[in-house]
Amino acid sequence: MAAPAAEDAAAVTGVERIEVEAGGLVFSALAAGPLDGRPALLLHGFPQTSACFAEEVVALGAAGHRAVAPDQRGYSTGARPLDVGAYAVPFLVSDVLAIAGALGMDRFDLVGHDWGGLVAWTVAARHPGCLRTLTAVSTPHPEALAAVLAAGDEDQVRRSAYIDLFRQAGTPERVLLGEDGSGDGLRRMFAATGLEAARAEPHVRAMCEPGRLSAALDWYRANDLHRPGPVGAVAVPTLYVWSTGDTALGRAAAEVTAGRVTGPYRFEELEGVSHWIPEVAPERLHGLLGEHLDRYR
Repeated sequence: MAAPAAEDAAAVTGVERIEVEAGGLVFSALAAGPLDGRPALLLHGFPQTSACFAEEVVALGAAGHRAVAPDQRGYSTGARPLDVGAYAVPFLVSDVLAIAGALGMDRFDLVGHDWGGLVAWTVAARHPGCLRTLTAVSTPHPEALAAVLAAGDEDQVRRSAYIDLFRQAGTPERVLLGEDGSGDGLRRMFAATGLEAARAEPHVRAMCEPGRLSAALDWYRANDLHRPGPVGAVAVPTLYVWSTGDTALGRAAAEVTAGRVTGPYRFEELEGVSHWIPEVAPERLHGLLGEHLDRYR
C-alpha cells in the first residue's frame, strides 16, 4: 500500500512525498500526477536519491501520468538490510516489481539512470510483460558493458577504474565522506563529473546520513559489473539516452547496446552533456521521454 508521508525539508515543489510498503520494506518516494494516470516508475542511481528525477516526475504528472520515483534499497531508511548480499541485482529487481504491485501498477513505463538504469534493463529483459516501455538513461545494457570491459577496451577500462575502489570495505566511505564525515569527497566527485554544487548538495547531505552511503556502496560490493551474469535481450520498446560528456560510461558500450535489444529501439546522443542527464538536461530528457511514451500507448 502507499500512504502519504510527512513533509520534510527536502520536499520538492509540485510533488508528493509518499511511503510505499512493499516486500516487507518501506520505501520513501516522490510522486506526481493523477492516481489513475498511466503509471511510470523512475529509478535513480548512485550516489543520489529520488530527487534527481524531481523535474521529470513533475513533468510526467502534469502530462497526466502517475509518476513515482522511489528511494531504492539502502537509500530509504526503511529499506536498508545490513547484509551486503541483500543488495544483489535479483533483490533490486524484486523491489521494483514489489513497489509496482503495491502501487497497483500492473503494467508501467520504467525509467532508470546509472545504477537505476542497470536495474531497469534487467527488469525489462526478465519481466517484459510488466512493462509498456523502457527508458535507460546513461547506462548501457549490462551485458554490453561487460563485453566491452572483457574485450579490454582501454577507454572503458579507464572510466570504470573507480569500481574497484567502491567495492572495497570501508575505504570508499572514508574517501567520499572525508575524515570529518562532511561529504567533501562526494562534493569533489560531483564537481569533477559535471554536476553543479547547488544540485549536488542535497545528495551529499543525504549520503551523510548514518548508514546510507555504506548501503549504497553495497550495490557495488554485492555485484560484479565486469561479470553480471546473463541478463537477456530486451524486447520491449526501448529508448536509450547517452551523453558524450559522461565520464563513467563511454561510447563503445553505448553502441554495443543495440545488439542486446530485439524490440523497437531508439538511441539518442546528447552532445556535451555530463553523466547526470536527469538534472543537467531535464527538458531535453523530458522531450525524448514524452515522445517515447506517446509512441507506445
